[in-house]
Amino acid sequence: MAGWTLGVIGGSGVYDLEGLEDRKWVAVDSPFGTPSDEILTGRLGHVSLAFLPRHGRGHRLPPSAVDARANIDALKRLGCTDVLSLSAVGSLREAIAPGDFVVVDQFIDRTFAREKSFFGPGLVAHVSVAEPVCPRLSALAAEAARAAGAHVFPTGCYLAMEGPQFSTKAESALYRSWGCDVIGMTNMPEAKLAREAELPYASVAMVTDYDVWHEEIAHVEVTHIVEVLHANAAKARELVRRLVAALPKRRDASPIDQALDGAIITPPEARDPVMVARLSAIAGRALSA
Repeated sequence: MAGWTLGVIGGSGVYDLEGLEDRKWVAVDSPFGTPSDEILTGRLGHVSLAFLPRHGRGHRLPPSAVDARANIDALKRLGCTDVLSLSAVGSLREAIAPGDFVVVDQFIDRTFAREKSFFGPGLVAHVSVAEPVCPRLSALAAEAARAAGAHVFPTGCYLAMEGPQFSTKAESALYRSWGCDVIGMTNMPEAKLAREAELPYASVAMVTDYDVWHEEIAHVEVTHIVEVLHANAAKARELVRRLVAALPKRRDASPIDQALDGAIITPPEARDPVMVARLSAIAGRALSA
């Protein structure tokens, strides 16, 4: 594969990417639903970009209303080779302070009201997400975040909750006891769906608060979060610029590019043609093999 097309999913506070050449907002139709917004396409140097504000411009969508299937499908249809997720999170660790960035390497999914797979009746697949992020893209993102001036934790476990309410103190204490490092509402099932779409995925979690577990600091409130969001968003945009500059001109293949090999259980003669058509972008390579 010759080049990179980087999909960037912007979280709270990151609703645009300035400085793109040939920038254009495009609407993408998906058979899985309506993406969060139009997608901003353009170039930075030798890299094509496709930027999608996860909550929509103006932050119109709460976490449970974000159609992650439509978002990932739309990025795949635009030719993305890799996906970088940017998201606001709370910290579950004293050492991880507001303003810090955590490059997530593991997830615990506690969401319950979201479609979590592109596959289903008529076309069944079981994809491994034991290692849910791309180590190559994650390492590059961590270096880019440091270069952008952020204090970076190169690994961390992200607890994905349903929301939109914040945690109770009992829940926050439970998640800390599980060894989770940050808590958010949006990276699941997004990361799982990216793997089903054979898209290497990296998650940079930008800390805004200490959730509700910290006895000496006021409990999380939106007014506090917004103050930190602005500073984090500026670093996030610089992170993207630094990451793009660090990408080699040639993109070597990733094992994740073939994540569906051996994962599709339904034999060709038993596959629902409607499902096959819906999955033309997500699984076309594997289905035609």
